[in-house]
Amino acid sequence: MLGLQIFESATDRPVTDIERPRLPLIEICVEGIDGLLAAQAAGADRVELCASLVEGGITPSFGMVRAAVELATIPFHVIVRPRGGDFLYSDAEYRSMLADVRALRELGVAGVVVGCLNADGTIDEKRMSELVQAAGHLNVTCHRAFDMTRDPTDALETLIRSKVGRVLTSGQRDSALEGVALLADLVRQAGKRIIILGCGGLDPNNIAEVRERTGLTEMHFAALKDVPSAMRYRNPQVGMGGTDLDREYRNTVTDAALVAATIAAARA
Repeated sequence: MLGLQIFESATDRPVTDIERPRLPLIEICVEGIDGLLAAQAAGADRVELCASLVEGGITPSFGMVRAAVELATIPFHVIVRPRGGDFLYSDAEYRSMLADVRALRELGVAGVVVGCLNADGTIDEKRMSELVQAAGHLNVTCHRAFDMTRDPTDALETLIRSKVGRVLTSGQRDSALEGVALLADLVRQAGKRIIILGCGGLDPNNIAEVRERTGLTEMHFAALKDVPSAMRYRNPQVGMGGTDLDREYRNTVTDAALVAATIAAARA
């Protein structure tokens, strides 16, 4: 007989007192349903569901989210980002974010991933607090908008006041290895008040070192590879955007083997 169920915020689901997840908890950033299925099959604990990772991730369609609700066997969080580019949103864009968060709550996802900044490089506390309110019972993560803030110490305290549950960060550098000192500082500053979700170029060769040097309990990465399109007919005269015409016949997918290898390295 299993023990009493308790709520483990890091896993976004009830767990028993004799069956806890192994640390670090691993979140995989994916683009679309196939990515979600590959990540969960490879042993991920949680997924961040996005569209258009080439732009850093934007809000996926609600059809995609509904399919994920039906097929997911692990928790997934949905990014709410109306466009690529900066994190300084117009009033209309922000209203659309609030509407998306409320709709995602009704769809039954485990959490949402959001981030709003002021023009001076500080966290927009008012908007972040309102997004948390709109999310209700959902887990709320601040994405790497945090890495664009001018003062990470102050930004973290702002997110805590806003009642955000976790923050995704590479330590304000291109990779977690480069940002390892700040990541360690953020873990100490956060204590048990907010979860630091470390990211930034994590792979089987560096994830254990980053974990050891920072004390991170949650880690996030995208294990991607390019594969050729299965299209036999190709029109070389037309591109759907940009000058990289081959992009129309190259797909970026989640590499399940790389997910599994990186998880194994993190927990070795």
